[in-house]
Amino acid sequence: MPKSLQCKDVGMNCDWKTQGQTEDEVLKKASEHARTVHKMNQMPPEMQQKVRGAIRDVR
Repeated sequence: MPKSLQCKDVGMNCDWKTQGQTEDEVLKKASEHARTVHKMNQMPPEMQQKVRGAIRDVR
């Protein structure tokens, strides 16, 4: 089942959204977004946990 993530669901003031076929694909896209838009060179482990917890199934 496809997965989705909204940046605002992890506490950011940002309207970015993404989808992917797997949780890992969504996490990879979120990491790239964090690096390019939010200037996070590396996503801290606590943010990775937050992101994983915010990923939802697309219905």
